[in-house]
Amino acid sequence: MESKKALLIVNPCAGRNNKRLAPLEIVKKFSPPEWITDLRTTRCQGDATTIVKEVGADYDLILCCGGDGTLNEVINGLMTLDRKIPVGYLPSGSTNDLASTLGIPKELGASADLIKSGKKNFYDIGKFNDRYFTYIASFGVATDLSYNTPQKMKNMLGRAAYMINGFVIRLIPMLLNFKPVHMKIEYDDGVVEDDFYFGSISNTTSVGGLFKLKDVKLNDGYLELFMVKGLKRNADAIKMLKKAIKQDYDGVQMMIVKTKKVKITCEHDVPWTLDGEFGGIQRNCDIEIVPNAFEIYSDNNKLFLNNNEE
Repeated sequence: MESKKALLIVNPCAGRNNKRLAPLEIVKKFSPPEWITDLRTTRCQGDATTIVKEVGADYDLILCCGGDGTLNEVINGLMTLDRKIPVGYLPSGSTNDLASTLGIPKELGASADLIKSGKKNFYDIGKFNDRYFTYIASFGVATDLSYNTPQKMKNMLGRAAYMINGFVIRLIPMLLNFKPVHMKIEYDDGVVEDDFYFGSISNTTSVGGLFKLKDVKLNDGYLELFMVKGLKRNADAIKMLKKAIKQDYDGVQMMIVKTKKVKITCEHDVPWTLDGEFGGIQRNCDIEIVPNAFEIYSDNNKLFLNNNEE
């Protein structure tokens, strides 16, 4: 039997310290005679994209050991290749939001076993101008917390680091002190123009851990456009948060629609966050779904319309 080739990309800075030696155990799981595994570590932002662009096409499987930001880089590299190679996600970041959505175990041995089981699904991603995002593009209040929280704090505390860094204590003051962005938003079924405090275009069941989205399918060919507006007083912000907890998106303060494309035109430059990392400053954004962009190893669950298994 001819061995299959795996490329293991590891972000050595991601996640808590007690996971740092785990990649060596992963290599053992993907070992001869079934697998030959090459290990590459990232040294700076963008390395994972460069590695996949340069050598990814030579492999039968790409393994990503890192957080959601590392996976984003891997996918941006993958989308430049002529071959769509399946991806195995070994979540070792501080939050691993996408892994939670996909049902991928956060214990690396278990996630490796899931990949070896052969269960995988086609997954839709978004294209944001000339970049790709795996699960969310967002702007506005608190969207910078993910990349402005110190890495050492994230490594030590995981998701709690974001809470300590001000999400709970500062949320309502941030909502009220944030200057809304005037935007024109064009989507499949309409156009809306208003002042917005927060917005996201996503393929996930949760936005920031606060807003839960219903009826999401990860390979249905649609993105979820979610926008927050009309927060002028303390009472407005508190009212919005109460509605968010109840998942009551009334179309007044909070609107959510399914769409394949979104065109956003802003009055001034706006900073964006893509998959938890800084996504650049943009005034005009063209966003669209990329259906069935690649296959990712994940268990069968109700978020996928059609499950595939080797």
